[in-house]
Amino acid sequence: MPEKSQDLDLSGLLTYHLPKIRMAMVYEAEAPAQMYRIDKPTDAESLLSPLRLSAEERFVTLHLNAKHEVIGLHEVSHGTLVASLVHPREVFKAAILANSYAILACHNHPSGSHLSPSKEDIETTCQLLKAAAILDISLLDHLIVTYGQPAYSIREHHGGLWERFHARVAATGEACTRPKIG
Repeated sequence: MPEKSQDLDLSGLLTYHLPKIRMAMVYEAEAPAQMYRIDKPTDAESLLSPLRLSAEERFVTLHLNAKHEVIGLHEVSHGTLVASLVHPREVFKAAILANSYAILACHNHPSGSHLSPSKEDIETTCQLLKAAAILDISLLDHLIVTYGQPAYSIREHHGGLWERFHARVAATGEACTRPKIG
């Protein structure tokens, strides 16, 4: 039997020789004195007013606690006149750091034309639904805003996305595939 050494130095074996990553949530302003609750899409409209005036497409998320009170806003993407690149990784990164119970996604259509979602808007919503299910963070809605018009709720107009998604997950355990449009 090998002899036990009292002088064995394990400190080198217990140290990672890689850069350590530290994550922290940094708020850019003090928390509001009163929390703002979101019960329906129109509740979010006043918070998203600046988005209506943007000359380029932007994609933002409102982060909510378990009482659906807004705990923050995150600008996910700042795009061009006609497009904004969005990936679930960037959408949910801030949601995880903020300990969000739910999010409400929103983007603008700077052209001011009649609001209706593009095929890409619907596909993005479906991708966000899949990621939300995996992360157990609810996607309450995906709104589109523009100047001079009420917000367009994808959930109100395409509620079948949420219903089909939740039915498929309940039946198969699988997240949704691309929805048929049109």
